[in-house]
Amino acid sequence: MKNIFDRVSAQCSEIVTKNYSTSFSLGIRTLDRTYRDPIYAIYGFVRLADEIVDSFHDYDKPSLLAKFRRDCMEAIEFRISLNPILNAFQQVVHKFNIKMELINLFLKSMEMDLQKEEYTPEKYEQYILGSAQVVGLMCLHVFVNGDETSYQKLKEPAMKLGAAFQKVNFLRDLKADYFLLNRSYFPGVNLSAFSEQEKLMIQQQITEDFDASLEGILQLPKSSRKGVYLAYIYYRALFEKIKKKSATQIMDRRIRISNMHKFALMCGSWVQGK
Repeated sequence: MKNIFDRVSAQCSEIVTKNYSTSFSLGIRTLDRTYRDPIYAIYGFVRLADEIVDSFHDYDKPSLLAKFRRDCMEAIEFRISLNPILNAFQQVVHKFNIKMELINLFLKSMEMDLQKEEYTPEKYEQYILGSAQVVGLMCLHVFVNGDETSYQKLKEPAMKLGAAFQKVNFLRDLKADYFLLNRSYFPGVNLSAFSEQEKLMIQQQITEDFDASLEGILQLPKSSRKGVYLAYIYYRALFEKIKKKSATQIMDRRIRISNMHKFALMCGSWVQGK
């Protein structure tokens, strides 16, 4: 029966999330149960596309991503896919009125990762929009249960939060992006001689994005507020740790938050949320 396949599809998205992201999994567990499977489905969709461009180095990445795009569009059109991750995702798209524009912007940003881009300020903003902000907006559709009025009210702070998360990721992953993937996202920044001044400039942008996002988090429905706040607390903690490191240090190694620290942050955010 189709409902069995749908349940298996949801479980596959959950497995993907738990295997790829401890922090994201912890955040989802603080959401109301109603929203857990939909957010797992969004993460599973995003993760598959990201893996194509970041990990499948021995394969034809452009062809794989093009097929993934076609399969995604067909899944949404026909409301089913034999790919369980896409099958779970298309259900969320229809149930919560996720706009096709958001999906296309995300896939466009993945296509940008297949090319050696020289990121101008315009391309940088385009990439941030597609790779992070629209993912936050997909989740926002779920958190407001598809209500367009609430979505428009919270859209701007959700985009700021997504931007902050992505820029923190960029700083955290500078070494791998630059030396392994030959990528440099920050426009006008020379990573072969990354300076303290450049690091401070980026940190100021991130601080402004975080500050602009908090008011929106506090206006989220209670069913999702704690989970999003936990993600906010986790990324701010990671950001504070990065700020304490020199430009040379973050180019030398990836800065992490231990699982024990993540658990402590989860407990602390739960108390604050109460």
